Amino acid sequence: MNSQKKRIPKPSYLIGWLPGDGIGPEVCNATRVVLDAVGFKAEYIHGDIGWEFWKSEGNALPERTIDILKYSDSALFGAITSKPAQVAEEELFPDIKERGFVYRSPIVHMRQLFDLYVCLRPCKSYIGNSANYREGIDLTVFRENTEDLYAGVEFSYVPNELARVLTELSKNFAPFKNLSGDEYAISCKINTKKGSERIVRAAFEYALAHNRKKVTVVHKANVVRATDGLFLDSARVVAKEYQGIAFDEANVDAICMWLLKNPFNYDVLVAPNLYGDIISDLCAQMVGGLGFGCSGNIGENFAVFEPTHGSAPKYAGMNKVNPLATILAAKMMLEWLGEIEKAMAIENAVARVIREGRVRTYDMGGTATTIEMASAVVEAFF
Repeated sequence: MNSQKKRIPKPSYLIGWLPGDGIGPEVCNATRVVLDAVGFKAEYIHGDIGWEFWKSEGNALPERTIDILKYSDSALFGAITSKPAQVAEEELFPDIKERGFVYRSPIVHMRQLFDLYVCLRPCKSYIGNSANYREGIDLTVFRENTEDLYAGVEFSYVPNELARVLTELSKNFAPFKNLSGDEYAISCKINTKKGSERIVRAAFEYALAHNRKKVTVVHKANVVRATDGLFLDSARVVAKEYQGIAFDEANVDAICMWLLKNPFNYDVLVAPNLYGDIISDLCAQMVGGLGFGCSGNIGENFAVFEPTHGSAPKYAGMNKVNPLATILAAKMMLEWLGEIEKAMAIENAVARVIREGRVRTYDMGGTATTIEMASAVVEAFF
């Protein structure tokens, strides 16, 4: 997979710096302290993104930010505040339907715009973390990142033309015949053969490169037969190319139970977009919660790294949230850039801080501030 090809380290980098909303600036500032201390040389170019820019400009990902990302080596993203699209739009613009404004998630927009088709989410329980479900968990989730139910093809008011087609094609769903266009909504689940094959191949290539033993494809093909059936069939075809790696299949509902029952039966998990989002949050909770959940949105030549938590607006400005998810996301970024020694130094320092337990943020049962946690990681370098 080209998105995991080895990169040659550079003397300096251009990094798109996207703090976002809520606690995003705080965890990004803490992470910058760690990146500077480990000796990572970069010019950080600030990009406007998030809820405030939707409110002021009607665009949560302004074109000027897209331009920054186009010439950056990679980007680090903090967090954004978002609301359900209809609520967000109608709250700000009562005449939203007439004005034609549509809220679009900026992170989903970035994934599709730059074809960041791999969402890589490692979930590892570090020794000494009292919030671990069990010690020794080390799971990696590969989530398809550009299609499925996140494709963005949705209708909250169903046009008459579409309603007529659905009535003709979906004879088993009688309510179509009796509802007007404003009485139901449609979100299209779109899976392609290309998208399915490349995310599964990415999971196998990762397993091969990291000495992982098994890849499990997650689906619901017994019910969602067309789209999930295509995903599963594609996975089976790709799996035949990797005879040295075990392959199995699991329904998305069942895997949530089995992961809790025995997480050591699993290694690398690969799933369509929505299922991957759900199971990666489950896996993150098993290794301490979203304060430890990091993520990489990876394409062939560009990648955006982020914590998996939200913007937690009620904690904004309090300097109390755990920055380790963002620090570990930065570690992933350094790995992707080819800065392996610096990435390992960050992970080892994080592991040491967690293991020693002297500095803990509130989610770990302590009172340390965001910046105190970052400082502890820096001290652990030496």
